[in-house]
Formats: sequence, C-alpha cells, structure tokens
Amino acid sequence: MNESSKHLIKRYFELGFNNREILSVLAQKHRIVISISTLKRVLKTLGLFRRKEYSDIVDVALFITEQQQSAGVLQGYRWMHLKCVQAGFNIPRDTVGELMRVLDPASHESRLRRKLKRRIYCSPGPNFVWHVDSYDKLKPYGIAINGCMNGYSRYVVWLEASTTNSDPRVIASYYTTAIKTLGGCPRRLRTDLGTENSSIKTVQLFLRRHHGDMYAGDKSYITGASTHNQRIEWFWDILRKHMAQFYMILFNDLLSCHGNDLFCGDFLDKNLIQFCFMNIVQENLNNVRDEWNTHILQSKRDGSGGGRRPILLYTAPSIFGANDYLCATDDNEIKVCSEQTIPKLTFCADETVLELSTLYMDEHGILGPTNVAEANDLYIHLRQSIRDQLVLI
Repeated sequence: MNESSKHLIKRYFELGFNNREILSVLAQKHRIVISISTLKRVLKTLGLFRRKEYSDIVDVALFITEQQQSAGVLQGYRWMHLKCVQAGFNIPRDTVGELMRVLDPASHESRLRRKLKRRIYCSPGPNFVWHVDSYDKLKPYGIAINGCMNGYSRYVVWLEASTTNSDPRVIASYYTTAIKTLGGCPRRLRTDLGTENSSIKTVQLFLRRHHGDMYAGDKSYITGASTHNQRIEWFWDILRKHMAQFYMILFNDLLSCHGNDLFCGDFLDKNLIQFCFMNIVQENLNNVRDEWNTHILQSKRDGSGGGRRPILLYTAPSIFGANDYLCATDDNEIKVCSEQTIPKLTFCADETVLELSTLYMDEHGILGPTNVAEANDLYIHLRQSIRDQLVLI
C-alpha cells in the first residue's frame, strides 16, 4: 500500500471513523478497495489503536478543562469525545463523560435537563435541497451569522460570521463560493422571506433556468416563513448549545463589569467587538461545522439514521442507497454570478475604527488575539483608548 493511501487511512481514523466507515469512504470516494484485515494491519503498522494505548488521563482532563473555559462548556460528552479524538487523544467515550461530570458537575446537570423535540423530515438524497438562513442572536453585539445545511445528510455547507446579514450580495457570495467548490448547485434552494435573500434567489434561478428536471426554473427556489425552514432552524439550537450561548453570556457580561459598562451597544462598541472577536468567532464556527459534519447522528425513533455521519451521507450517498442530486453548472456562468457579489468583511464595518484600532496595536506592539481572553482584553483597551481620544476632540 502506498503512502498516499496510508495517509488517507490515518486521516479518517483521526476524524473518529470506525473501520467499516473507513473502508466505505476509501472505496466510494477514493476508489481504494481493501479488505478489513488489510486495514487492521495498516492501522497496526501506523500505531493507531482504539482500545489500547490510551492517552494519559491527566492530559485529556487538561484538554477538556481548556475546552470548558470557552464554548466547550455547552457541549455534551459525545461531542467532547469527538473533539478529543480529533485532537489526537485515544480515550473511551465513557471516560470523557465521567471526566466532564467530575470537572464541571453544574454544567453536566444542566445538560441533562434539556430536551429537544424534532419534527419529521424527509429528503431523497444530498443536494436535493439546501436550507439557508441567518442567525441573529449575536447581531446585537455586531456579529451576524449565516449558514446553509444540506437537507438529506444534515451536512453544513457553510457557516459564516460577518458584519451583516442584510446585504444580499454578501449572502450570495457564500452561495457562489460553495457551488464553485462543489462544481454544481442544489436541485432546490430553500430560504426565508426577506430582501437579504434576493441575490441568492437570482443566482439559483439563473443557474437552473435551462435544466430539464421537474424542479428546474422557478421550482428550484422555495421560500416561506422561517418556522417552515426546518432543517437549518433546527441546527441553530445545536449552534447555540455548542457555541453561541457562550458568546451571548460573554458579551452580555460586558454590560456591567465591576460597576463599569463596557458595552453600550453603540456604533463604536459594535465595531470594536467585530474587530476583536470576528476571527475568533469564525474559528469557533469552523470547529463546530467540522465537528458536526464528522459526528455520528443519533438514531431516529423508527430505528433508522443512527450511526451515520453527515460527511459520509453527503459525500458517499451510495453507501446508504441514496443518489446525489447535485446539478452541473457552467464555470463561466458561476464567474458571472460571482462578479455580482461582494465578499464579507472579516474585521469591522467602519474603516475609521479599523484604522484607529490597527494604529493602537502597532504603537503598543500588540498582535492579533488568538483566543477569547486576548480578544476580551484587547476590546477593553481599544474601547478606553478610542473613547479618550474622542473626549479630547
């Protein structure tokens, strides 16, 4: 077996895939067909084991503690176990659950009391329907989130943080980037009512105008009340529990910190939140997206759906007896559509605030924040410095 194949095996092992899943994805996605005995032999050669040579429990406890100091405090033991595996730790899932219970019993009890009721949803295969929606829980603090989920597989196509969810050209840029990467568009696109979705609608209808299936043309775009945009609306609850709630509490605490208001919701404060936290939030969103796409879905009440990962359901649907409904698109047409969009802003919306903040960091030798604590400290210092300058003016 060549080194490329071994690299793929190691990659999927580290993502948490079991042996059956590794064999399936190698065969379906990479056209590499090997036996279970060969796979076991390669794993042994690479020193990769599931049930022996466990990681030091102290190292795992330190990793979990670090995760629980940020948005990881909202996550359950299954999700945390996946984070541990993908971070390189070999540890049983039950051990992770016990560590979480010991390290943070209050959060453990809080998660046990939560219940989530799900509606019944049915889709014939990946890329039959994409669900697009915006998440505005962090918008009062200046950060707007937009996401897209594939209906059949529950695979998150994109999850983006920006300064706005109101500009239709920014929303359309997420869509054109996705279809450019995938080489096609979904058979149908589902969004809520709202002017922010006008450009993405135009792109979808343009790309599907000449296709010959029964959902081509006008039928390729669906719109309606947000309560009916079931798949992505359901995912927002997952996002809140695994990340957004942490930032909602963090930013809300700035309203009253040691008797001093550190966030009053005005133009300056929102731009500084964007400048200091945007990249950190996006990094967290990327982690949530990747962890969600590679985790094992829980079983449905009818006994189906359990033991499946969104990434496998999306990229290798034939394993599960489904077809891919991705519609081929012309590269030139995608290029034309992309030219009508604008990329999102990765810092703050106002150029003056961006210039003042960058100047302050250069003068004091401060590098960009790499974690929440550094971002929080930078926000406080920038806010005080810029407001002092405004008073002097």
